[in-house]
Amino acid sequence: MHKFKISRGKSGQFTAKFVYNSETLVWSETYKSRASAKNCIASTKKNAPAAAVVDLEKGEKGKGYRFEIVKSKDGQSFVRFVAANGQTMLRSESYTSKSSAMNCIESVKKNGPKAPIEAEA
Repeated sequence: MHKFKISRGKSGQFTAKFVYNSETLVWSETYKSRASAKNCIASTKKNAPAAAVVDLEKGEKGKGYRFEIVKSKDGQSFVRFVAANGQTMLRSESYTSKSSAMNCIESVKKNGPKAPIEAEA
């Protein structure tokens, strides 16, 4: 089952994660408040389904809410979900294949809007 989780780190700050079973697909930066993590999730649920997919590895450019496919230093690919103001909201792990990065994007787009939110302690 897909779900969003809000977890609290050792520093007391909060992170939003989009999870399938026990695997974290994407996660946010850390926030000082749980409310900010909830805002990140709400914005993702609202804006991800219609967001463009931009392959930075091919030199594509985008604006507005978008998913970016980025090449990591070791040659793998990872995904960023970027807000209209250019701020990265979510990031994925690195994938050995670009098709795995695309699968991650499709999962967030398709399953994110209806995914429940689970808060950890």
